[in-house]
Amino acid sequence: MTDQQPRKIQTQGVHHITLIGADRQSSIDFWEGVLGMPFIFDQPNLDNPGEGHLYFDPGDGRLITVFTNEARIRDTKPVPEAVGSLHHLAFNVSQASFWQIAERLDARGVQHSGPVDRGFMDSLYFRDPLGLRIELASYRFEPPEGMRHADVLLEAHKIRVARGDHHIDRAHLADAIETLVTRSQGSLSTDRSAKHGY
Repeated sequence: MTDQQPRKIQTQGVHHITLIGADRQSSIDFWEGVLGMPFIFDQPNLDNPGEGHLYFDPGDGRLITVFTNEARIRDTKPVPEAVGSLHHLAFNVSQASFWQIAERLDARGVQHSGPVDRGFMDSLYFRDPLGLRIELASYRFEPPEGMRHADVLLEAHKIRVARGDHHIDRAHLADAIETLVTRSQGSLSTDRSAKHGY
């Protein structure tokens, strides 16, 4: 069967992300005590019994896990940004939470980027206690019922490209949502175009 075409391995979401931490308590203090991720279980690292393996729920039931070792010293220097390295780790937050982040980091004396306009979302960047860049991101839209953010972004991208615009912004999102609703939801009307209505 060596003459067959290669076939994909289809993923269905992020299962977990594992980070190398320092001591156990500093991991708990940051992931649960700063970012609010419940600490859901704790066991030895099955590949290295001298290390702990802590599991946190980032809010969607998936997992952020951290290998800990009491002998490792915290190093706050930024994690190197080289080819093949992780640039940043992004977590979703609601708009209500997003606009509280800067104040809550300021209260801890944590340097951050402040809000950054990404067109389709708002972002804020800071470093964790071990130098990893963290992004807290908040979408500026909700997808239509039964659809995902990725569905809206794919449609918004098509609209942006067709219009020759530089990046996805709010107008592209609104038009993408309208297109997806029109395409996926039936109507008794034969003409669903926009009307004056007044």
